[in-house]
Amino acid sequence: MAWYEILGSFLGVLVLLMALGVPVVFAFFATNLGAAYLFMGGDKGVEQLVRNAAESVQSFALMPIPLFIFMGEVMFHTGVAGKAIDAVDRLISRLPGRLSLVAITGGTIFAALSGSTIANTAMLCSTLLPEMSKRGYHTSVSIGPIVGVGGLAMLIPPSALAVLLGSVARIPIGELLIASIVPALILAALMFAYVIVRCSLQPHLAPPYDARALTRRERLLPFAKYVLPLMSIFVVVVGSIIGGIATPTESAALGAVAAVVAAAAYRRLTWANFAVSVRATLRLTVMTLFIICGSITFSQILAFTQASDGLSMLITGAGLSPLMVLLGMLAILLFLGCFMDQVSMMMITAPLFMPVVQQLGFDLVWFGVLMLMLLEIGLATPPFGMLLFVAKGAAPQVSMREIIVSVAPFIALALVVVALLIAAPELALFLPRLMAA
Repeated sequence: MAWYEILGSFLGVLVLLMALGVPVVFAFFATNLGAAYLFMGGDKGVEQLVRNAAESVQSFALMPIPLFIFMGEVMFHTGVAGKAIDAVDRLISRLPGRLSLVAITGGTIFAALSGSTIANTAMLCSTLLPEMSKRGYHTSVSIGPIVGVGGLAMLIPPSALAVLLGSVARIPIGELLIASIVPALILAALMFAYVIVRCSLQPHLAPPYDARALTRRERLLPFAKYVLPLMSIFVVVVGSIIGGIATPTESAALGAVAAVVAAAAYRRLTWANFAVSVRATLRLTVMTLFIICGSITFSQILAFTQASDGLSMLITGAGLSPLMVLLGMLAILLFLGCFMDQVSMMMITAPLFMPVVQQLGFDLVWFGVLMLMLLEIGLATPPFGMLLFVAKGAAPQVSMREIIVSVAPFIALALVVVALLIAAPELALFLPRLMAA
């Protein structure tokens, strides 16, 4: 069989299994085993596949994944992050769309502590959405900012998905984690500015209300007590990587220990929520390792059958400019984001895209950040964006159409950041280069 026939049949079976409701991981394993048996020498091919799968999860570089997940679970289940949101609420006053700005600021802070997009969105929905509804906030400035900022946890360290992408796509994990920070902060700043401008032009979207006058001490003390100590965890994790003091694994361990110490210091840590955090970490870690096994073996089969080389040669030999090829790959990710979850997108596209990226000479870290941006956008794109359903669950009285309309401007802002990254790659690369200096 020609490489394109192998690739077409491989992807066809995979999509068919997922359409039948087979979990993504098991769909990949079933397809991989069948392809290994057919194209890699029968039983010997399957045995080799099993050995490769076992070796793929023995890498020390994967250790940040459970540690980052544990760090976020502790912050979520102990409720420490909720105190930080309240402190931000006290600090921000007399600005148009105050509660929306609290959502963006608090969501950015929690993203730097959790690494979980769903946890980030769910926490903001549960803590802020009821108050926004009570104050008469329009969905465009209540649900929109919450869903928009929820995806930042995929970009800002500690991001388990960034570690997963680095492992699957063979991108240096430390550099990828650091490179995502500036684009995420630019996106948060754009969302912040958008809410202020829109609420200034249309005050009825976020009706002002008289809040109890607070002294400077009452506004600043909770921020100093609940936000600054938690942000020091982020500084420890990121600063140790940038400064070359610690590897990503060591910095993740520091962050996990710091999260437990912080929860204990605030007297929010109990054996019950600690056990829940550990169980959630184990469950997510096992799922992630299975995903890595499936993706690595997928890549190996594509390499063995020369499908990845054939696709790379076909694209690079088509006479398209590198920019057109890049835009084509990003368009595929944007399209898939409407129908697939982020892990499925990553597992399917990374083994196909990375040979092309290397052939065209693109910076791997820069492309990894672009890929993370598109994966983050996919969380909010209809009809199956995961965060849309999280918001729907938190606000069942709001129609899905209203939710989608409210989120659309924030998707547009994320696409603006993608365009900025394409036009100015240094926005993503100057921190990793600083780290290497």
